[in-house]
Amino acid sequence: MRFLHAVVLVYAAFFLSATAGAQKEAAYPTKPVRFVIPFPPGGTTEIQGRRIAERMWQRLGQPFVIDNRPGANGSIGMRITAQAPADGYTFIMANVGNWAVHPHLYKLDYDVLKDFAPVIRVATTPGIIAVHPSMPAKTVKDLVALAAQKPGELTYGSNGFGGFSHLAGELFAVMTKVKLTHVPYKGAAPVMTDLIGNQIRMTFNSAAPLMPHLKSGRLRAIATTHTARLAVLPELPTVAESGVPGYDAATWSGIGARAGTPRHVIAILNREIDAILKSQEMQDMARADASIIEGGTPEQFGAYLKSEVAKYGKLVKAANIKVEGGL
Repeated sequence: MRFLHAVVLVYAAFFLSATAGAQKEAAYPTKPVRFVIPFPPGGTTEIQGRRIAERMWQRLGQPFVIDNRPGANGSIGMRITAQAPADGYTFIMANVGNWAVHPHLYKLDYDVLKDFAPVIRVATTPGIIAVHPSMPAKTVKDLVALAAQKPGELTYGSNGFGGFSHLAGELFAVMTKVKLTHVPYKGAAPVMTDLIGNQIRMTFNSAAPLMPHLKSGRLRAIATTHTARLAVLPELPTVAESGVPGYDAATWSGIGARAGTPRHVIAILNREIDAILKSQEMQDMARADASIIEGGTPEQFGAYLKSEVAKYGKLVKAANIKVEGGL
């Protein structure tokens, strides 16, 4: 009887310990969470991240504090996250440039595949070729003809070296055999300012920062860079159907944490963010921004990330894209 009593006590203690451990895990988060976005306010990734942060606060009861860390084309924010404590209280939302392109362009002091734990893929955003209204070109064919007549005179602004808006322009130049002059900025907002001011002639950029200016007439859309037309601008043709078959460029965003972050924390964040992304509210906002919601598991994002790193390695090499001056 004493033996059975002892066994019962042992099992009871084990059950209470396991329950306490589960309650401790379920208590996350118990303090504000740092949500790093390596860009200034106004770009597509920043807008998407801010929406998620606001709704995570509502769902989990702790602030998800946006920490805008622009500079060095996003590598400052990536480095901050890679060096943060792996305690589940620092995350980053970055785009295809940071995750998949920069490793092939820069000498980084972090490894996107080894130093980060994937949380979730957020959205894919096709781009738009937009020009200043004073540009005589109104179609892709017009643009190619104008660029051929004036090699290097047409400038296009990007959100920074190695990002989607840079590579989309380089891919366009390679496939159409024209010479464009790349002008890098630190984010989408200053690109919009200078394009509206006619300091640059065009941009290959995502829809979110462009839409207000396209609607107001301060900028004009030439074509969309993805393989299908945009629901928000159904009359706008794709680059491919406008005379450049096979052209396809789009950006995507994803959330990660430092490698070693507790798995239960990754699971909680993935579950909650996936629910936010699947909400009708977020679907409607994404549609208005011409974005496509992704979601999925950490494992799915991890596999996709590996495939994108490999894909862009081949593109950078094939297009002979080189960064001037480094980060």
